Amino acid sequence: MIDNLKILVVTGGVISGIGKGVTSASIARLFKDNLKITPIKCDGYLNTDPGTINPVEHGEVFVLNDGGEVDMDFGHYERFLNLNSKSNWNITMGKIYKNILENERQGKYLGRTVQLIPHVTNEIKETIFRIAEDEGSELLVIEIGGTVGDMENILFIETMRQIRYDIGSDNIAFVHLTYIPNPVGINEQKSKPTQQSVKTLNKAGIFPDLIIARNSQLLTNQIRQKIAMFCNVDASSIIDNVDVSTIYEIPLSFYKQGLHEILGSRLKINVKPKVDSLDRLVNIIKKNLVFPKKVVNIAICGKYTELGDSYASIFESLTHVSANLDMLVKTTVIDSTNFNEEMLKNIDGIVVPGGFGGRGYEGKIRAIKYARENNIPFLGICLGMQLAVIEFARNVCGILDADTEENFSDDGATCRSISPVVHLLPGQKELKDKGATMRLGGHPVFLKKGTIAFKLYGSEMIFERFRHRYEVNNDYLDVFNNHGLVVSGFSQDSRIVKMIEIPNNKFFVACQFHPELITRLESPAKLFVGLIKACL
Repeated sequence: MIDNLKILVVTGGVISGIGKGVTSASIARLFKDNLKITPIKCDGYLNTDPGTINPVEHGEVFVLNDGGEVDMDFGHYERFLNLNSKSNWNITMGKIYKNILENERQGKYLGRTVQLIPHVTNEIKETIFRIAEDEGSELLVIEIGGTVGDMENILFIETMRQIRYDIGSDNIAFVHLTYIPNPVGINEQKSKPTQQSVKTLNKAGIFPDLIIARNSQLLTNQIRQKIAMFCNVDASSIIDNVDVSTIYEIPLSFYKQGLHEILGSRLKINVKPKVDSLDRLVNIIKKNLVFPKKVVNIAICGKYTELGDSYASIFESLTHVSANLDMLVKTTVIDSTNFNEEMLKNIDGIVVPGGFGGRGYEGKIRAIKYARENNIPFLGICLGMQLAVIEFARNVCGILDADTEENFSDDGATCRSISPVVHLLPGQKELKDKGATMRLGGHPVFLKKGTIAFKLYGSEMIFERFRHRYEVNNDYLDVFNNHGLVVSGFSQDSRIVKMIEIPNNKFFVACQFHPELITRLESPAKLFVGLIKACL
């Protein structure tokens, strides 16, 4: 075991989607000034990673510098803790079973019958302690995905019980995030779901040290005492987590309620959070929500509109710009599958984000055309850049059949495109697997002097995160350049187009990378800053 290692385990109860990721990140934020923290997310699904999961089903796929495709909660970890995560910090049951089966085939279990306990739980433990050792961690914040009682997370919860036995109760604390319903018509907070959730945890051998109550309003004293009695925790160890105007209020709320002192005492560590800079920026956000100095209306035109979390990092990027420019950005999500120009009335700027496939494809192109022709500030991201190139080729360069090779169907049907201005990256044609085979992770981008991109970044080389399989076809670059489209960012060998812009427009910039993945509250992504400044 690792000397002086402390562990915080965060579980969720009653219903999903109540904010375990933000809660875990907020707790970690209060400890980060005093300890080396490593956040870990345990997901019970059998996918190796979320890279092939539809964003509408599980939220956006968050891409790391090392090329890992991980759960969207890592976006919260990075933004709250100002760190760069690693892909092995996202432990999925798919990864665990894959390792178990490979070990069995290699004879590493010496002829024993491979079982869920101890082999699977040992694999989880070894993975967790290996991360702690590699990172020199002093505190692990482990979020268990899903809801207590789900079949998918039973083994993770059992592993946490075993870890408590292995490292001693003074070195691990359990936090349970639960939901307190207040049914319409009754107008009374109900604690029974929380009681049942905690009892389910108790049956698994886990006894929460602290309960965080998610609700639209503060707990009544009666409900607080009831939870304390039936869940066997002190009333002072029940923390309110009410609806807030911005998620960055949550660590401040926990700080004011003394959460860090409760858990610090439980783990026998002294914690002195520094929250002044966070408090200042949160106050700016809150003030502009009520009395904004200036308001900018941004349309996000995409196809994954059924779930807001599909574009979570883009929303956060715009929030960060709001705080740092002391104004308010309002967002409107437009479903590109049903796009018409009327939807862009009263819109100051347009973002076309990344995505895959042909659904909603032409709607995005029409939105880009509207932005270009009406000189509305525009930012295209990943597929958004590729579609900006296609729109320019069709409507400015006169290449009417311009399209992308992505529209070739797998069943061999005739491709609509005979002028592939966007085509597959070299080496992609031979690949059969879809998972983890794209161009992924952090890569340098070399900027052309005198361009909007160079002025925004103030540097000839920047580092951004990518996730794509297709690229702009260089055979058409001379045509584009002759008609006024400037390539402002390249790979080091000048082979891959990474940024384009139209200098004659107020702000028409697009990038192959995802700037939203490295934004921070204290340091917003520069392309979003440029977009919003152009809208003011």
